Amino acid sequence: MNSKVEHSKGASAAGDIAKYVLAIALVVAGLVAWWWFNGQWATPLRSLAVAAGLVLGAVVFLTSSKGRDTREFLAESRFEMRKVVWPTRQEAMRTTWVVIVVVIILSLILAAFDFAIKALIELFLNFGR
Repeated sequence: MNSKVEHSKGASAAGDIAKYVLAIALVVAGLVAWWWFNGQWATPLRSLAVAAGLVLGAVVFLTSSKGRDTREFLAESRFEMRKVVWPTRQEAMRTTWVVIVVVIILSLILAAFDFAIKALIELFLNFGR
């Protein structure tokens, strides 16, 4: 993505569309099994049918070109997450308290503006009565 050569597009557009349709059909089949076999199969077995539909649909999707792009994006995201410098607990707590104090101060300022504008509008509307 960021430094790699773009993949050839249009090589198997029809094949990808077929994979998308198959992936959606597998997910829908798992959901249909949930409702169709209500009362006939035990709930854990019906749940397994839904999970199997989702997993098989995801596997089929990941074999398409968009799935390849998704896998590549996730791999690069994982690589970038390793570069992140996470704050210590003390830094996070300090930053949280700063945010809380700033939010309280700004909300009081906005409340004061709201009260002042309301008072001015009431004064203007009641002027001369």
